[in-house]
Amino acid sequence: MLLIHCPYCNAERPEVEFAYAGEAHIARPTDPSQLDDDQWRDHLYIRSNPRGLHYERWRHIHGCGRFFNAARDTLSDKFVTTYKAGLPRPQIVQSEDTP
Repeated sequence: MLLIHCPYCNAERPEVEFAYAGEAHIARPTDPSQLDDDQWRDHLYIRSNPRGLHYERWRHIHGCGRFFNAARDTLSDKFVTTYKAGLPRPQIVQSEDTP
C-alpha cells in the first residue's frame, strides 16, 4: 500500500484517501478570453510527463479536503516530499541512480 503524507494533517495516510489533481506549478492565463483555441487546448491538456522527479498537485479528499503539492519519482512511484499549496517548488537533489 502506498502511503502519502498530508502536510496539513501531518500524517501518512493510504493512497485511497487522496485524489491526483494534475501537474503542480502551472502558470494559469490571466485572461483566458485572449487565447485562441490551440493555446487554450495546450493550456488544458498538454503537460510534461517526465521520467524521474515530477511535481504534482494532490487533494486529501477523505481527510482535510485540502490541496497540496508533492514531488514524486515516476520511476519508483515514491513520494520524495509533500508541501503546502502556495509554497515554492523545493530544490531536490536527485541521487545518481535516478535520472
